Amino acid sequence: MHYDPYDLSHVYVRTPAGWITAAWTHLPMVSAPFADFTWRHARRMAAARGLPDDNETEVARVLDELLTRAGNGPPNKATARVAARTRAARRRVLPEAQVIDLPTPAPALGAGPAPVEPFGLFDVDAEAERWL
Repeated sequence: MHYDPYDLSHVYVRTPAGWITAAWTHLPMVSAPFADFTWRHARRMAAARGLPDDNETEVARVLDELLTRAGNGPPNKATARVAARTRAARRRVLPEAQVIDLPTPAPALGAGPAPVEPFGLFDVDAEAERWL
């Protein structure tokens, strides 16, 4: 079994038939991808609130609150002004781009395709056999 420490929303299980991706059971509850250190921080926050830090559902709720707050940023007037200016700038109509027809360059005489340097393909199964 493998997982990405920077995205704990899925784990990867190796079976004789190949790799299977298993989604986290509380994935619909959480608003954004999260890392291992973020999960540990959410567990500490849950424990500080008096919630059971070994209850995955409770920790997932705390994690979602944390990620939502992090996505929105700190609530202050300066941030609200910057957000308003950004929204206004996005609504501004930009002038239409001009299309310029460029002449097609003539192919060089005697120039064929460039030589190809093949790269080897990464074999996941062979790499996994090395780990066992």
